[in-house]
Amino acid sequence: MSGREKLAAKAPAKSKSSSKKKPRYLELADELREAVLRGDYPDPGDFPTESVLCKKYDVSRFTVREALRKLTAEGLITRKRGSGTVVQPATARAGALHQPLSNVGEILQYARDTTIAFEKKKAGAIPKDVVEQIGAKADGDWFAFRGKRMKPGRKRPIAVTEAWVHPELADAVAQIDVNATTLFGQIETLGEVSVARVTQDIQAIKGTKDILSELGLEKGDPVLRILRCYFDESDRMFEISASYHPGERFAYSMHIEVD
Repeated sequence: MSGREKLAAKAPAKSKSSSKKKPRYLELADELREAVLRGDYPDPGDFPTESVLCKKYDVSRFTVREALRKLTAEGLITRKRGSGTVVQPATARAGALHQPLSNVGEILQYARDTTIAFEKKKAGAIPKDVVEQIGAKADGDWFAFRGKRMKPGRKRPIAVTEAWVHPELADAVAQIDVNATTLFGQIETLGEVSVARVTQDIQAIKGTKDILSELGLEKGDPVLRILRCYFDESDRMFEISASYHPGERFAYSMHIEVD
């Protein structure tokens, strides 16, 4: 196995009604995670009991327990017999942003929960280190963008994102709204392409001086890079993005479903 991990996430086919629905316990975990991160339980001991959650969400106790087990594994809550469920303070989680990014839908949700203002940069070749990491051809001068992703209530950015769009999509690029949540979502509409496959490389790297400065970090601080490649139905790679997160303030989480 190589030193890097790759995750290939397939976008649900719009034309197929038989696509697998997310298990109810994962849906519940998503809702509860969002509530915790939103600050709905400022008093850690105010988290609802299993019985209350069963009634509120009209689910079984098994579903509740599986959802809470997931949040426990993510470090958002702790559970003790006789003491109930307690929300972990941000300091206990190292102040990290816990974000599920296991499929295209979760990437979109992540984007909706944050804001970003992209700046169009001069078109050019994809940086050599990015090309080497993705292991795929990316010839020509790609349209380039750069922006800081912010989350409400946080003073420092949660990520600095660089993105490159395929040279053949000039017409779509000309219409892109740099203040919208995602580029790939706009490209799907403006360029009439559909995301069929997404690959992700997650790697701890040495941040450049510019990246460290924009993230409010010091020399030597860890930086987590999430490198994504978006492919259309003809398996053409039409967008590449590199998001740089403060290592101690971002936790990547995913779920693995067993068939």
